[in-house]
Amino acid sequence: PGSLGMRAPLAARRAAGTRALAVSLAVTPLVTLRLATSEDASLLERWDEDPAVRPGDPAEWWQWRAELPAPGAPGDAWRAQYIAEAGGRPVGYVQVMDPFLDPQAYWGPGEDGSRRAVDIWIGAAADRGRGLGSAALAAALARAFADPAVETVVVDPLEDNHRARRFYERAGLRLLEVRTFGRDRCAVHGVSRAEWA
Repeated sequence: PGSLGMRAPLAARRAAGTRALAVSLAVTPLVTLRLATSEDASLLERWDEDPAVRPGDPAEWWQWRAELPAPGAPGDAWRAQYIAEAGGRPVGYVQVMDPFLDPQAYWGPGEDGSRRAVDIWIGAAADRGRGLGSAALAAALARAFADPAVETVVVDPLEDNHRARRFYERAGLRLLEVRTFGRDRCAVHGVSRAEWA
C-alpha cells in the first residue's frame, strides 16, 4: 500500500503519474504563459508553415498580424491568446476562448458561458515530445477553470489527427462528439471541472 510498483494496474500507474506530473508542475512549471502580442506574429507565421502545427485548410488559419493586439493594448474580450514559454523561450501557442462571447459563433448556438475552448500547439519540432505540450495544456486548463462559472473545457482536433487525440485522451479529456466546423471534421474532446479537480 502507498507504493505503485510494476505490478500495479496500468490505470493506477497512470493516475499516479498524472498526480506526480501535476505536483511537479505546481512546484516548478515547465511552461509559463504570457499574453501574445503583434510582436509574436512572425514567430507564429513561421510555426504555421509546419503541417504538424496547423493541419487543415490554410484559408481558415488565423491572420496573426490582424488578430494579435499591439503590446500593452487590450486583447479580445472573448479570448486570451498566449505564448507558452519554457525557460523564457517561446515554444508554443495557447488560446483560451469563451464560445458564448465569440463573435464568429464558431461553436454554434446554445453556448451559455459555462464552457471554454482551448487551442494549443508546440511550434518547433525539436520541442515536441518533451512534455511541454502537457505542461502548456495544464496551464491552459488552470486558466480556464480559474473562472468559477466554467464547468467544461473542450478542444477540437481534426478527427484524423490521431496523435493529437491520443495526447488529449492521455491528459484526461474524453471524446464527446465528432462534428464538422466549416470544412473540418473534428473530434471534440472535453473535461469537466469535477473530472479536472
